[in-house]
Amino acid sequence: MMNVTELTRKVEEVMDRIDFSGVVLLKQNGRTLLNLSRGYANRSGEISNQTDTRFGIASGCKIFTAVSMCQLIEQGRLSYDTRLADALNIDFPLWDKEITIQQLLTHTSGIPDYFDEEVMEDFAELWKERPVYSMRNGSDFLPMFQHLPMKSVPGERFHYNNAAFIVLGLIVEEQTGQSFTDYVQKHIFNRCGMTNSGYFLTDQLPRNTAIGYIDHDDGSWHTNIFSIPVKGGADGGAYTTAPDMIRFWDGLFNYQLLSESATHKLITPHVQEEDETYYGQGVWIDRKEGEIFKVHVMGFDPGVSFMSSVYPDHAAQLVVLSNKESGPYPITLAVQEALGSN
Repeated sequence: MMNVTELTRKVEEVMDRIDFSGVVLLKQNGRTLLNLSRGYANRSGEISNQTDTRFGIASGCKIFTAVSMCQLIEQGRLSYDTRLADALNIDFPLWDKEITIQQLLTHTSGIPDYFDEEVMEDFAELWKERPVYSMRNGSDFLPMFQHLPMKSVPGERFHYNNAAFIVLGLIVEEQTGQSFTDYVQKHIFNRCGMTNSGYFLTDQLPRNTAIGYIDHDDGSWHTNIFSIPVKGGADGGAYTTAPDMIRFWDGLFNYQLLSESATHKLITPHVQEEDETYYGQGVWIDRKEGEIFKVHVMGFDPGVSFMSSVYPDHAAQLVVLSNKESGPYPITLAVQEALGSN
């Protein structure tokens, strides 16, 4: 067991240095080692962040989309090798007809993206032409990529792709007859006891939800309400709490959501992104000396930053949620250094 006092001191030092706003929760073997909160959930009202404050997690919820799709595959409605053209009754005229669900899940489909991180930096730029309040469903994103040409041949390379997960969400809707967010609520959140999680509207946030803030060099700030879609979906934008995220990891690794074989397929390193970093299905995997060191998800939007990791060899789970644009990475590094010396 690591030295909790020393770890707490190190993490609090990082929090002070980066002016962290958010929540850090670390558990090991079910025991809480860190439970820290800093900053305001609502600056105007001076309402502090608490352990049970809900935060946006941006792309961190792509794993919910992957689990949803894998549940449908387990039910026999589809397979990993099912072609997109056979799974979804929407025409993508310029796309390769051989794209598979597995390629969409692993960012290797080669399809175009509505927010291409290889050529764009500022997510908020997308909403200058298109009002954020109109972006409520996966289908609302289709005009942004449906008629664009392929970026690469299916299966050729890894290219992180938000549109691929929008498409997966549309498949879930067509196959189940439910809205994507209702499906996740019923088959993931409810099943794991994630009672404080949901896909909330940015202009109707429930109580105990952190507002996202964008800080400027001159000390001024504004909220992110005009910088992200009004409602999240299959590619990002859910809200959760630190304890709920731990409940998700428990549900996943205790096979409450998927069978053991499907769970292991989800966290198998399917494609290499860089040296020791791989991608599974909706989830990142880091290896050390050939072994899995951590399984993790992350998400970054204007006014949102999030990282959550599971360290199998250490029986540890870490959640770092923030309502500012950065913060989780240096805190995660500090925790990992402590684990490494454990």
